[in-house]
Amino acid sequence: MTSGGYDPNQNPQGGQPYGQQYPQGGQQYPQGGQQYPQGGQQYPQGGQQYPQGGQPQYGQQPPQYGQQPQYGQQPYGQPQDPYGQQQPYPQQPYGGQPEYGYGGQPGDIGTRIGARVIDHLIVGIPVYIIIFFIVGSGLGGQIVTGLVSSIALLGYFVGMETSQGTTLGKKMLGLKVVAPGGAAKISPETSIKRNLYVALGIIPCIGGLAELGLIIYMIITTSQDPNKQGWHDKFAGGTQVLKG
Repeated sequence: MTSGGYDPNQNPQGGQPYGQQYPQGGQQYPQGGQQYPQGGQQYPQGGQQYPQGGQPQYGQQPPQYGQQPQYGQQPYGQPQDPYGQQQPYPQQPYGGQPEYGYGGQPGDIGTRIGARVIDHLIVGIPVYIIIFFIVGSGLGGQIVTGLVSSIALLGYFVGMETSQGTTLGKKMLGLKVVAPGGAAKISPETSIKRNLYVALGIIPCIGGLAELGLIIYMIITTSQDPNKQGWHDKFAGGTQVLKG
């Protein structure tokens, strides 16, 4: 007995001593797990047993909480489309930056002129040197130079565009040629049409002037077109020079 009249080893109300099993109908808590008094019910999804009419312990969730939403329902804070499917968040309506032509940004006119100049120098300088040593620089040499240069340029443009989709000059400046309709490769016929103006150099005297006039017209039509397609691109069925 203590001074307060309470014996910790006995229950003054007639119950079981401290540390003993519960009365009939209940079970002792085994080590490593917990078992609730007899008569508890098991929730079908949680797999945990609770006393009849009791509540889950603190920190445990009801069996319905946290389950996957049914079809057509969305978790809180997620956007929902009218067909009941979850959409990624955030979602930008109607896309971002607009694309031009066949899925890319057209090359600016200054870059395209620079690429043409590089291509003409790549082909024209070797041809001029060869013809100069063979024929000379007289009138005959100029006629032969114009003829050979025009054929060599046309073959160069057609060969590079059909095999590589670009030329050396365009590749150096980050440009590529796209076939009409965005096809993977440019056909020889299409490439010949867009580069046919260089063949005017075959005609002595006036051929060079006609070629220069078409080049100027090409620059004007390309700069004025919203997709940067010059007359030669449209004559070829709709080719386009894009960045990349």
